[in-house]
Amino acid sequence: MSKPLVIPFETTLHVRDTCLCLHVQRAARALARKFDEALRPLDLTNGQFSLLMALNRPEPPGMGPVAHLLAMDRTTLTAALKPLEKRGLLQTMTDAKDRRLRRMKLTPAGHALLSRALPIWVKTHAEVDDALGEGRPDRLRSDLLALA
Repeated sequence: MSKPLVIPFETTLHVRDTCLCLHVQRAARALARKFDEALRPLDLTNGQFSLLMALNRPEPPGMGPVAHLLAMDRTTLTAALKPLEKRGLLQTMTDAKDRRLRRMKLTPAGHALLSRALPIWVKTHAEVDDALGEGRPDRLRSDLLALA
């Protein structure tokens, strides 16, 4: 049996300090915690806020466009919808023209909660933008969109 190659600790430090994936994951988790804490009084997570906002459209969207916008697969989206639907914040329905397609729409309670959540999101987002400094939020958004 051959002896496994031992990677030097210096390599571990290099990966820790330069890995874009690690840094983006850490930043995403920190931002998620910040928005989760801000939205907690409404019993809403940042992911649920994003999902409700994705449904705030003139016409009820299908699963595909929402899953694509939120960068999740349909199975994950279906699981994320269930607690919000149970709370009466959204409803799913079959498409009138194609019975195989499911569409989603906010209920009046969903619109009301989203209206209460939006000022919290605006305030929290302004704090994040301020912490980044002038011009840097737009640059970060642009860089992240380039990677997506």
